[in-house]
Amino acid sequence: MPPKSENPTSQTTATDTSSAASIDPLFHILRLVPFTFLRPPRLRLKLPSFSLPSSNAVFAVVLLTYFMVVSGIVYDVIVEPPGIGSTQDPYTGSVRPVVFMPGRVNGQYIIEGLSSGFMFVLGGIGIVLLDLGLDRNRAKSVKVSYATAGVSSVVFAYIMTMLFIRIKIPAYLR
Repeated sequence: MPPKSENPTSQTTATDTSSAASIDPLFHILRLVPFTFLRPPRLRLKLPSFSLPSSNAVFAVVLLTYFMVVSGIVYDVIVEPPGIGSTQDPYTGSVRPVVFMPGRVNGQYIIEGLSSGFMFVLGGIGIVLLDLGLDRNRAKSVKVSYATAGVSSVVFAYIMTMLFIRIKIPAYLR
């Protein structure tokens, strides 16, 4: 590879494709003649102004995205599992629905993913309610209501999630 020149003025371009450097007279005529009697219209276009969304709208979009991610929507689209499963009772022979796919950690029915995702979102909302219960600018009754709702949401989500895991994996934490 030859060494590069240190002086940038020593390098010349062989071809310049800009319109000012063109020596074609037909190009200059086609460029200038139509605009001697034609004028471009004076457009009074207003640029659209976009306002930022409210904090509640952003929170709702983030919460919905979180729900979709933890529910396994991508898995459901790719694998296309059934909504619910079914199993046959060995004694009566009747078929009954099954919501959780037992024994398979890497597989799920659609309802299983949605219900687990809802419990995760409920726990997250409970944490947000606990944070709202710590606000000093609210009345004491409102703070107690937020704290009670937050604690109950977190506890309920935890108990249900542990129940889901024990249904999914029967010997979990025993």
